[in-house]
Formats: sequence, C-alpha cells, structure tokens
Amino acid sequence: MSWGTDLWDQFENLDKHSQWGIDFLERYAKFVKERLEIEQTYAKQLRSLVKKYCPKRPKDDEPRFTSCVSFYSILNELNDYAGQREVVAEEMGHKVYGELMRYSQDLKAERKHHLQEGRKAQQYLDQCWKHMDNSKKKFERECKEAEKSQLIYERLDNDINATKSEVEKAKSQLYLRQHMAEESKNEYAAQLQNFNSEQWKHFNVAIPQIFKNLQDMDERRTVKLGEMYRSFAEVERRVIPIISKCLEGMVTAAKNVNERRDSGIVVESFKSGFEPPGDFPFEDFSQNIQRTGSDGTIGTPKTEGGKPDPKHAVGRTKNKLWLFGKKPKAPTLEDLSHLPPEQRRKKLQQRIDELNKELQKEMDQRDALNKMKDVYEKNPQMGDPGSLQPKISETICNMEKLRSEIHKNESWLAEVEGKHGSRSERRSSADVNHHAPHGRESPEGSYTDDHSQEHRSPPQPDPHEFDDEFDDDDPLPAIGHCKALYSFDGSNEGTLVMKENEVLYVIEEDKGDGWTRVRKQGGEEGYVPTSYVEITLEKNSKGAVTYI
Repeated sequence: MSWGTDLWDQFENLDKHSQWGIDFLERYAKFVKERLEIEQTYAKQLRSLVKKYCPKRPKDDEPRFTSCVSFYSILNELNDYAGQREVVAEEMGHKVYGELMRYSQDLKAERKHHLQEGRKAQQYLDQCWKHMDNSKKKFERECKEAEKSQLIYERLDNDINATKSEVEKAKSQLYLRQHMAEESKNEYAAQLQNFNSEQWKHFNVAIPQIFKNLQDMDERRTVKLGEMYRSFAEVERRVIPIISKCLEGMVTAAKNVNERRDSGIVVESFKSGFEPPGDFPFEDFSQNIQRTGSDGTIGTPKTEGGKPDPKHAVGRTKNKLWLFGKKPKAPTLEDLSHLPPEQRRKKLQQRIDELNKELQKEMDQRDALNKMKDVYEKNPQMGDPGSLQPKISETICNMEKLRSEIHKNESWLAEVEGKHGSRSERRSSADVNHHAPHGRESPEGSYTDDHSQEHRSPPQPDPHEFDDEFDDDDPLPAIGHCKALYSFDGSNEGTLVMKENEVLYVIEEDKGDGWTRVRKQGGEEGYVPTSYVEITLEKNSKGAVTYI
C-alpha cells in the first residue's frame, strides 16, 4: 500500500498524521525521562538509607557479632544495588531519552521539508490553473464581442439607410473581433494543454513521491519506537545479573548469622578471668556465752584463736562481688592492671601487634633512607648523603623506643598469661574430676578447656619478613606505567638506563628515597629517579594517582 497512490488527495490528513506521530514519539520520550528520574530518586534514597544505618565507625568499634556483620554486608549489597539503579537511569537517559530527542528533531526537520515540497507543488498547479482559467475567460469574452460585432455588421448590411462607410466600419470591426477571438482560442488551448500536463505530473509524479517520503519517514519513526522499546527493556535486563548477585549476597549474609558464635563473642568480650567468690564462713558471736554440758545446741566449728579463716576473709572478696552491682571504676594504668585478667591480656596483645606494625614501618623507612644514602654517595650530583643522616638517626631512635615498648608490654603479657595459666591448671584438675570433655573450640576462637590452645599467643610479625623481597624469582606485577620526562644514563649499580619519552612499567612505588623501581618492555628492571618520570598507577592499585 502506497500513500502516493491511495491517498493522493489526502494532503491535509497526512499533514496531521505526521505531526501526531512526532507528538507521540515525544510523549514516549517524556515517559522515559520521568521513569529515569524515578530511578535516580530511588537510587539516591537507597544510598541515603545505607549511609544512615552504616555510619563511619572507629576501628575499635568494628562489628564482630555475626548478626551485625551480616547486616552491614546487606547494607553494602544494597549500596551496590543502588548503584545498578543509577546505571539504569544513566543508560535510559543516554541510550533511550537522548536518542529519542535527537531523532525527534531530525523528524521535525524532514517533515517540514516534505510538506514544503508538497505545498510548492500545489501552489505551482494552482498557478497553472489560474493561467488556464484566465485564458478561458478571455476567450469567452472575445467570442461574445465577436458575436456582437457580427450582429451589428449584419444589421447595418441589411439596413438600406446605412451608409457604405458605416457598413465598412462594422465589417472591419467584425474582422478584428474575430481575429482576437481566434488568438484567445489558441492561447486558451495552449494554457489548457499545459495545465493538464502539469496536473498529471502533480498527481502522478510529484505528490506520490512526496507522500512516499512521508510514508517512509513515518515507518522509520515506527521502527525507531520499536527499537527504543527494546532498548528500554535491555537496559533493565543488562543489570539483572549484577542485581541477582547483590540479592545472593544478601541471602549469603543471612545464612552467615550464627547464634553460637555470637554467644562466644560475648563471652570473649566480657570474660574477666576471675574465679567466683568462695562460701562465706559462719561467724559465731556466741562463743563467749557459757553453755551447760546438756545444752543440745549444735556447735559450730571454731577457728584457731577465734578468728575467721583468712582464706575466706570478707575484705578480700568484697571487691569481686560485681554480679548484681556496679563494677567499681579504677584509674587507667599503663600496664592495664586495672582491667580483668582476660581483658588485660587481649588489650596487651592488641597493643603489641600495633607496636610491631609501627616498628615495621620504621624499619622500611630506615632501609629506604639507607638506599637513598648509598645512591647519593655514588652520585653526589643527585644529593648530599650527609643530609640524610639526621633522619636515619631519628628513625633508629624511634625503632629503639618501639622495641623497648614492645619488650615492656610483652613482659606484662607474660605476667598475665602466667597467672592465667596457674588458674587454668587448677580448673583443669577440677574438670578432670568431673570428666569434662577437652579440646572443644568455641565460636570466634574464644578460649576453651583445651589449655594447649588457651595459652597459645598470636603469631608475632617477623621483622625480617620483607628482607627477601628482591630475591624472589617471580617478577613483581606491574602496578602502573610511567613516561620518562628526561634521559637517564643509569651508570650506577641497580639503576636503569632510560631515554626521554620512553614508557616503562612501574613495579614498586617510591618509598620516600626518591627512587622508583621500573621494568622495561624487554624485562630489564632497575631504579630510576622519581622526579625524572611521570607516573600513572592503575585504578586497582593503591593510590591510583599521577605523580610528576
């Protein structure tokens, strides 16, 4: 079916229909815009909700209970889910709404062009019709004038009273009118033939072509709408796998909730290490009252000298009766002796771990400074080796202070563990008498009746852990790339020759010594001055910044 042949006389209706098509396309574009705004608002509200219920916490306040960890995992998954809703909104805005608006502008321009062509063709045909109609009317007037002149001539010719000059004048007027009528006839015939020819071209060539262009435009608009409907759905479909992973992560977090482990964490967090208080002795205040031999009063055991057994002294147990009362506040001491034994042991171990980490940092800094000093000694033009000595001395002083602190805390820890071990041995003998099972592990690694595990301290970090870093046979992975700003001859041992604008792989960042470890395309490795290169780290590496 063709608009050009079947709708040759429906120009105005096709004008309205093409306008309706563009209006409908823009209406759908408006729908998509409102839909993506809903997605943006939804994602924003989800992120605000996650931020509200997952506030920033100090490191010591990190959740340990499985129920809390699972909840924060769910919040993280929900945050990722919100990110996918933002992706949906962005894709809808770029691939659907933006494309629809651009296509709408193109359609408007094309429709305007086709309609202008149609109106021009119609105006030209109307102009031809006016020329034909004017020549027709002129021909009609000339014929009437010729008929009128002929009647005058015949009347004068038959009138015996008419003079010869009047008859000749009427005759000449008749010939003139007949000649003018003949010319009008010829002009009318020519104009009529021209109009018929232009009309045929108009309805068989021009209009069908214009209407066909409008039909093609409308069909392309329909196809485009179908594509946009599909793109609209594809945007949602593409994020379904990631959203499914987010939901699976939430389900996994829910499965990780462990009530026994949480109970173990409560024990580990609040266990004091004290033994329960012993029985209070009976204090007999009637010992000074004289009794007869027949007195049937039940006697009470007496302690030597009439004094209570010092093992059961009230004063020694008074401060331990915290079960139903408030624990007395004690001043914070450096050795943490104000804490219960178990809590003191944990705090001391945590403090030792932190000090070991700081010591390792100082050792790394010392090694880096020594390396820089060696480089400066071999290349005096790069710097003064003596300027690094104060910093090296300061670092060594810090290391000694840290070692002293570690030794002091380890002695306190050994003291706590020694006392804890003696109590554990007493409990162990009691447990043997009661046939209690041994070696069961409680949730979250809390201490059990297995004393071989109970007294095992966490592994201490090896201060020489990174001494063999450069002796590893496996090549270090590239963490970024760099571009040489200047040439470097690399004449010293361990350095690498590079040319200006040469691109190399970065395998180790500058540790503060002014040198960066790089690798060439051929696999050759070495150090180059950090100030000689422009470094770009990869996104997944720490830092991910550019140094110049």
